[in-house]
Amino acid sequence: MATCVHSSRRESPPQTKPNRTRVDDHVIQNYVKYCRPNSADIVSCVHISEKKSNALHTCAPTVLDDGNANHEEDVDNLWQVMKDEARSDIDQEPILSNYYLSSVLLHDSMESALANHLAMKLSNSSLPSGTLYDLFLGVLTENQDIMRAVKDDLRAVKERDPACISYVHCFLNFKGYLACQAHRVAHKLWLTGRKILALLIQNRVSEAFAVDIHPGVKIGRGILLDHATGVVIGETAIIGNNVSILHNVTLGGTGKVSGDRHPKIGDGVLIGAGTCVLGNVRIEDGAKIGAGSVVLKQVPARTTAVGNPAKLIGGIENPIKLDKLPSLTMDHTSHISEWSDYVI
Repeated sequence: MATCVHSSRRESPPQTKPNRTRVDDHVIQNYVKYCRPNSADIVSCVHISEKKSNALHTCAPTVLDDGNANHEEDVDNLWQVMKDEARSDIDQEPILSNYYLSSVLLHDSMESALANHLAMKLSNSSLPSGTLYDLFLGVLTENQDIMRAVKDDLRAVKERDPACISYVHCFLNFKGYLACQAHRVAHKLWLTGRKILALLIQNRVSEAFAVDIHPGVKIGRGILLDHATGVVIGETAIIGNNVSILHNVTLGGTGKVSGDRHPKIGDGVLIGAGTCVLGNVRIEDGAKIGAGSVVLKQVPARTTAVGNPAKLIGGIENPIKLDKLPSLTMDHTSHISEWSDYVI
């Protein structure tokens, strides 16, 4: 496995001093010196020269634009930013130095770090972490389109979720983000005919993260699964770019209908907590679904639907149009208060 495990030798790793200002190469070399990885799990990691991504600058919300190449260098720097954040976190909490070293700082690429972290999260006694690491690393390094989505998702979480304090915090601790990246690997396996393995990963993600996404689901870039507990997405669903989905959301079917039977979610859509969207219905670009809604019909672009069954704010004839993408603003309540005078 890529993660180092301490041996039982008498010597112990150098203790991290709380008053140091950074983790330098000397500290990392000493850490490696005292590591004794399981030789059966060692994987040789060759640095991957990442292709450029086209996400917008971090100063503005990430709206994907495949024609914009001005932000390639910024995206390439994301991995370096994460390592700097990891060093800063070690300065604040020296007891986490081994964790950050093995999870981030000892890896030469984001592909390696992500493969390692997912493998550690999803492995069990009969599914070794080394086996999963090999699998994840192979898929991630061979498919740079997945890595561009991985980075866009990371930026989306950092920009939209005020609880996210850093990129490395999201990368290591946000299960919605991790579940989405594991799904990207499973989806690639599904498309290449390795369906048994893809379904196994789906099952482990469901058990480890309480997120159940069928590997057949097509998911765009810039995705936020906020909290993510209880998210269920059926096989033929499609999710566009820059979509934000809260916890306990179901994108499901209506019964035993076969074939194309699950929702299609457009770009820039916000789906509130506890929502059910059922059947092969379209949620058009920039629409907002209020929390706790049950959606059974198409929702037009840039409108708001709320209720059980869901109704359009302003009525079907003249619905109120949103002037901003709700998935980026994360505004769950605008116009909804006008729909009802109910108060507690």
